Amino acid sequence: MNVFFEEDGGFKVGHVMSDIGTSLQIESISGKRSKIKANAVVLRFESALEQFLPSAEALAADIDPDFLWQVCGKDEFGCEELALEYFGHKPSSPEAAAAALKLHGAPMYFYKRGKGRYQAAPEENLKAALASIERKQREATLMAGWVAQLKSGVMPEEMRSHRDTLLYNPDRNTLLVKACELAVAETHTSLPLLFFQAGAWLNKETAQHDYHVGKFLADYFPRGREYKGIVDGLTDATALEKLPVADVRAVSIDDATTTEIDDAFSINYLDADRVEIGIHIAAPALYFSSDSALEKLANDRLSTVYFPGEKITMLPGEAVVQATLAEGRLCPAVSYYATFSTQTFALEHTRSAIERVHIEKNLRINELEKYFDDTAVTSGISVGAFGEELILLHKVARALGARRGKNENEQDRVDYNFEISDGRVAISTRKRGNPIDTVVSELMIFVNSEWGKLLATNGVAAIYRVQQNMKTRMTTDALPHEGLGVAQYAWSSSPLRRYVDLINQRQLIAHIRNESPPYPRRSPVLNEIARRFDVTYDAYNEFQRNLERYWCLRYFEQEGISQFDGTMIRDELVRANDLPLVVKLAKNPELPPKTPVRVQVGPLNYWDVAGEFSLVASPESI
Repeated sequence: MNVFFEEDGGFKVGHVMSDIGTSLQIESISGKRSKIKANAVVLRFESALEQFLPSAEALAADIDPDFLWQVCGKDEFGCEELALEYFGHKPSSPEAAAAALKLHGAPMYFYKRGKGRYQAAPEENLKAALASIERKQREATLMAGWVAQLKSGVMPEEMRSHRDTLLYNPDRNTLLVKACELAVAETHTSLPLLFFQAGAWLNKETAQHDYHVGKFLADYFPRGREYKGIVDGLTDATALEKLPVADVRAVSIDDATTTEIDDAFSINYLDADRVEIGIHIAAPALYFSSDSALEKLANDRLSTVYFPGEKITMLPGEAVVQATLAEGRLCPAVSYYATFSTQTFALEHTRSAIERVHIEKNLRINELEKYFDDTAVTSGISVGAFGEELILLHKVARALGARRGKNENEQDRVDYNFEISDGRVAISTRKRGNPIDTVVSELMIFVNSEWGKLLATNGVAAIYRVQQNMKTRMTTDALPHEGLGVAQYAWSSSPLRRYVDLINQRQLIAHIRNESPPYPRRSPVLNEIARRFDVTYDAYNEFQRNLERYWCLRYFEQEGISQFDGTMIRDELVRANDLPLVVKLAKNPELPPKTPVRVQVGPLNYWDVAGEFSLVASPESI
């Protein structure tokens, strides 16, 4: 006795070795023995085991499931009953098995109701199922066409208008994305490169750069980088004319390209023994309320984004133009005044004020460096504009550095500037630690620390920049910043560029005016802002580093550089000596950190911002 039975969603045959009623011991054609349940058996037969399934499958191939569906009626039936109706005689075992195979293989036509029993699908269900199959066939044809186009270097028109979505925010349920994934799998090529080869970017020279910028914008600026209709709530400048006018004339110190001028400085000799230094911070908090669209935008963006050749400001240009400390204007500001001894530069008194300040000049670092340098500081004479004032500010700054037991500019650090023009990059260096840096950094550290202390002492909530055990983070707790050597450090000096500074400025203004601050102590909103700022600020900085790395690789190609000198960091990592670039060697040279090396530049991959780098010289030859 042989049996035709159902197992694992299909049909099998076997010779019965024993039958105990509820189960059978069977032997397959291959000789494998197994145990099956009796209710899995569809048919029992005596004919040859080896030819049974081939014969049944051949018969089933000629059966039209649509015809079966039309003649089977609406009631439940068994496969042998249908075989009798179809073949017109008592079916043989292979014929009955053929009916079972066809019924089982057409689930949209027939619903399974039990062992060897089925029922015709309702007409409306069958139509829907057939329509679905037809749709899937059309979709498969469409996808195959798109894949073929991509593989042949042609961008499908249906994909062109969805390029950025397909690259940055793909919906895997869509046909376009499925086609892209299939093309990537078949070509073993990344999707950006496939698109590039297919002409997805009109300007192939900037395609890789545009890809990286586009990815960043999709992640952090999904509504675009443009500002639309959100400056209506900007306070008219005349509304701030009631602010008192400070009896000082201030100057700012910034890079030549800076438009968001947040800070300026003034000097006022009170008498022969005392001088009052004013640190004046732009006051965007006075121009729009904490429930305005501008505030929401700043809360969304959290910071200005900087990257080579471009920036995306936190606030719209109209707001920046109003609040920036532009020369020749009376600008609303939050000021911090500190009185120092002119002999010892000991700090004697401080005060804060909300006022308008006359900005006499926006000094630019590239011009200042021509005359305000180490020589001027050593001699005590600076012949350029505001030279005497700068010498005094430097003396104050040095005293402030000594006061906190640090000198922010002692390290031999280098800044790199990127200038992009017509697809070419120029990378220049500027050594940190000159007198200009000392003035700006020390006065900013001073005001951020002092205002942080003022808020903490008076129980006003604020967001602090904390560094402990070499880890830096934002928090609402007034904890030390060990790297700067201060007891607390509340970023407050860049409210045009950082949202935490704007928040702290709102808190500070409320305190100065003896008003209730917008955010109470232990505010969960402040904690959430601090958390989001940390994450977002790190991401913005990483994007800047990635684009700087991209332009460094472009610089190699542009200048025909095949080798560069660097210094081992650890393992396979090497830092370039003259570029802001860290590369990973193909293998670990097992050299100690700080070992000088020469690196060979291999093929570069601008899509991944990577390349192949290898060691080409021993330390002795460098």
